[in-house]
Amino acid sequence: MKIAALFSGGLAAIGFLAGCESIPPGAERGPHGTMAYLVQVDANEPGVRIEANGQFVGTTPLTLKIFGDPDGTFHDFGSDYYIIQALPLHTNQFPQTAMFRTGHLFSPEDRIPRQIHFDMNRPPPAYPPEAPAYYYGPPAYYGPPVYFGPRIYFGPYYHRRHW
Repeated sequence: MKIAALFSGGLAAIGFLAGCESIPPGAERGPHGTMAYLVQVDANEPGVRIEANGQFVGTTPLTLKIFGDPDGTFHDFGSDYYIIQALPLHTNQFPQTAMFRTGHLFSPEDRIPRQIHFDMNRPPPAYPPEAPAYYYGPPAYYGPPVYFGPRIYFGPYYHRRHW
């Protein structure tokens, strides 16, 4: 009797702690447990060419389908950023870019917006957008050389007394 109570209590604890995140009813399911979000993309001039992650998706105004996590953030499909770019129609306009973090390699992730508006007459910033800086080497150590092992000295024995 005692074993059955412990067993059922253990199963209840596992079920409580395991928990699952489900997709809301009526939502379109996507790959890797994602769901579809519809984002309105427009610009101050209709007919602007829109690219998402380097792929042409249409001209403004358009509705872009983005597959994201059920909590409303971008899903990590293997890239650091989800990039939406608007290419200008005329020579006096500027290309516009919207970058969203996907949470790749435990980095923060951004929420999926409901609407994106591009102002094609706005000049780009004087500084480049923030990009991740990676260092793939061992951690840097700037102190004296560290040696953990037997100390072997060649030369005369010298003993310093400390009083």
